[in-house]
Amino acid sequence: MASKYDGLARIIIQNVGGKGNVTALTHCVTRLRFKLKDESKAQTDILKETDGIVTVIQSGGQYMVVIGNHVPDVYDAVISVGHFGPEITGGGGGASAADDDGPKEKQNPFNAFVGIVTAVFTPCLAVLSACGILKGFLSLFTYFGILSEASGTYVILYALADSFFYFMPVLLGYTAAKKFGLPEMEGLVIGATLVYPTVLSGSLGVAFAETPFKFFGIPITMPPAGDYTSSVIPIICAVAFAAFIEKRIKKFIPDVVKTFIVPLITMLITIPLTFLVIGPIASAAASLIGAACNALLGISNVLVGVVVGAFWQVLVMFGLHWAMVPIALNNMQTLGSDVILVGMFGTTFAQTGAVLAIWMKTKNQKLKQLAAPATISGVAGVTEPAIYGITLPKKTPFFLTCGVAGIAGGVLTGLGVRSYQMAGMGVFGYTAYINTATNDISGMVTAIVVSILALVASFIVVFLTYKDDAPKKKETAPAASSDAATAAGGSLSAPIVGEAIDLSQVKDEVFSSGALGKGIAIDPEVGEVYAPCDGEITTFFPTGHAIGIQADNGAELLIHVGMDTVQLDGKGYTPVAKQGDRVKKGQLLLKFDIDYIKSQGYTVVTPIIVTNSDDFADIVPEASGKVTTDSKLLTLIK
Repeated sequence: MASKYDGLARIIIQNVGGKGNVTALTHCVTRLRFKLKDESKAQTDILKETDGIVTVIQSGGQYMVVIGNHVPDVYDAVISVGHFGPEITGGGGGASAADDDGPKEKQNPFNAFVGIVTAVFTPCLAVLSACGILKGFLSLFTYFGILSEASGTYVILYALADSFFYFMPVLLGYTAAKKFGLPEMEGLVIGATLVYPTVLSGSLGVAFAETPFKFFGIPITMPPAGDYTSSVIPIICAVAFAAFIEKRIKKFIPDVVKTFIVPLITMLITIPLTFLVIGPIASAAASLIGAACNALLGISNVLVGVVVGAFWQVLVMFGLHWAMVPIALNNMQTLGSDVILVGMFGTTFAQTGAVLAIWMKTKNQKLKQLAAPATISGVAGVTEPAIYGITLPKKTPFFLTCGVAGIAGGVLTGLGVRSYQMAGMGVFGYTAYINTATNDISGMVTAIVVSILALVASFIVVFLTYKDDAPKKKETAPAASSDAATAAGGSLSAPIVGEAIDLSQVKDEVFSSGALGKGIAIDPEVGEVYAPCDGEITTFFPTGHAIGIQADNGAELLIHVGMDTVQLDGKGYTPVAKQGDRVKKGQLLLKFDIDYIKSQGYTVVTPIIVTNSDDFADIVPEASGKVTTDSKLLTLIK
């Protein structure tokens, strides 16, 4: 399921150096703890300036992104978006797409569909785009008389360009087999059977006397196109069915013959049923999808382009754009062209224009260094560095580019531009709009003009509106007497017996800087934590080292026993209460072994933080020197 933190998760992954730079990921009560291959690849300044991130700390070989109390939700989003498996997370922290063993998380049909599409098409897109680009260039070469269609050079290059599209069932058979858990060779054979030459001839009534084509006397209905070349949905359905059958029959086959008997039975069942049932039904579904797209376009071409263009980057953020790929390919096969993906073409150019404007206007040298390569990659259609590194963290430029992309999409579809093959992104996507059947390049010319206008428009609006973030300044509220404060907001008692120390003396920047909120710290003399007020335990970290309390006086408290003690994995800590408990002031919550924790190299200095300090005019420390659980520790001023 999509999370409201998915966008933040993508920003974090992008700016810690990408998924490939992460070797381990855990979290404690306030921060994500990454272990990175190369910390120099992380864009720390960008992360620190991103809404939803308090700060970033690099210490002890860990790269820590401080989130706050909702870090578990952000952690789950990072795991889901990044598809981090147990080799990264240590087996904890929720489901991962990489977890093939063990129970599977239930998904709604749409999410399951997106997952299938992602797994089946991701390995293909680079080569598919390359072939589409070449196919478009060949049309240009013949249009301008550079190559003759009768030449051997053209024939060989066209065979390369068209091979993927013609044999698509074979190639998708391989990737679909990997997705559904069928041996890849079986997926290849199923796809190859669908495009076998005599089967194609049989579908046309050329090689066989019987008409229509039959299997044991049962008529076979071929797709409206006459064969399964370039088809998408039938092969995916066939492989899914084969995987379903094989997993069940292999239980009953003796091991001594299982190696060849299982694939024999699987394909003997799957192939005939594909031609008789699965293929016709899947082809009918493909035709219905094409008809539905045509009906949608019949309502308003412009509206389709505006919606797709404006929301494309949002779909990308949640991984939902994959759902458009098979629809586009299906339209190209059943209708000869597609309009759905035309609407998104201006998106990469709008992003590039925005980043170029920020590059020109910002005085932030770190941002300039990020914007330069992001602009270059954006021209080539790779916009992730631009989105997650620059425009999305800044928010306003991102929304402006969505608006420009929506207008560009509406103009393209309104002018009747269609894509005839998959191609690249950015400037490498122009050849998608060449009608290779007629060598008509008018669609490509229109796409070039509109994309340039989108880049220029985005540059102008972002250049005129962009401002560097002002340096963050800490606000100091006016002092007030503790008596008045008590009446206005209440007070908190010391939860630990020990020595009270100023928060700035804590040897952890997150706490000492006040980034998580105002408060005080105690160096414990007794290894016990008591409730400093009446309230509810909202967080009791499994390792026992941190407790979150929602106080009845409105304060949200964090009691963090020691620094980096999450690494002890609960050793030395004995919880007495639990998350969700209602507690009274002075109630024992936790016992901890001071000597053991210190023997492991950790300090037991304990910050007591009011994490919602902004809800109060001031948080006034009242204690110094030795404190007991009867001592007033903090006064809250509303």
